[in-house]
Amino acid sequence: MPSPKPAYKRILLKISGESFLGDVTTGIDFNRALSVAREIKEIHDLGVDVAVMIGGGNLFRGAKGIKEGIDQGSADQMGMLATVINGIALQAALDKAGADTRHVSAIEIKSVAEPFIRRRVIRHMEKGRIIIFSAGIGCPFFTTDTAAAQRALEIGADIIFKATKVDGVYSSDPVTDKAAKKFKTIRYIDVLKKNLRVMDATAISLCSDNGMPILVFALRPAGNIKRAVMGEAIGTRVY
Repeated sequence: MPSPKPAYKRILLKISGESFLGDVTTGIDFNRALSVAREIKEIHDLGVDVAVMIGGGNLFRGAKGIKEGIDQGSADQMGMLATVINGIALQAALDKAGADTRHVSAIEIKSVAEPFIRRRVIRHMEKGRIIIFSAGIGCPFFTTDTAAAQRALEIGADIIFKATKVDGVYSSDPVTDKAAKKFKTIRYIDVLKKNLRVMDATAISLCSDNGMPILVFALRPAGNIKRAVMGEAIGTRVY
């Protein structure tokens, strides 16, 4: 009997910087990063093209900087540089896991990462390399959610996987509201109308305008990324 095939050929995986925290409260737990890297390599070994958009919240959050008095342009730039550090860590973890990778930064730092050139990135993926995107889209006032949506469209991804701390999209915060309802599926327009915290409004609108589906699911326990790739009923699908 033939083995089941992945449900998707090319994905963009959006993970937060908090995915690297593990047993530390700030910074990078490399063992945790290595665990995430092994899961990414596992789905890549199934024949899936993988690009990863990494956040930087474990190191610096632009919103926190703004609250402390830093102007938003500068705070956002600091946040983008935090994602570059995480990109370096993820590349090191993927290298250790035996994967072939390319780190692509929207901010030009040639000694650390390649600049974003769409056709080159697609060629890397065709050659079997895992792509790590950092620095968002390189501009202040845009989140890594919006960057994930834009890059997914640019590389021709089938879907965006948003791996988070929560196992899907709820009607309200399930941590504080025990009556919160989990959605199996939800439309883009309803996400916007209900002001649900899936991705920011710009990212949702971009996906809606271009028919890019989003699957929101919990990164933990281990194996959830593979379950999502194989098309199992996991998380919430935004369409």
